[in-house]
Amino acid sequence: MANSSQARKRAKQSERRRVHNASRRSMMRTYLKKVAAAVDEGDLEGARKAMKAAESVIDRAAAKGLMHKNAAARRKSGLSARVKALAEAAST
Repeated sequence: MANSSQARKRAKQSERRRVHNASRRSMMRTYLKKVAAAVDEGDLEGARKAMKAAESVIDRAAAKGLMHKNAAARRKSGLSARVKALAEAAST
């Protein structure tokens, strides 16, 4: 346990940040799952809407330091490829 007042304060701050980051991470994962579910159902319009919302959430997570910018780019690229494949399959 923290002995100094500074250490106690840092412990409280760390816990607050941990809870906040966990919430943001959970929200991001939910948006990713919405895109995946729409793609699996074959709902192109729903997938595009979910993709747009997910991109925004991913960008904010990267900007806030919740994830690395390259990891964010990789996630967006993968989702985009899945939506694009669905669109190509629907057009043929």
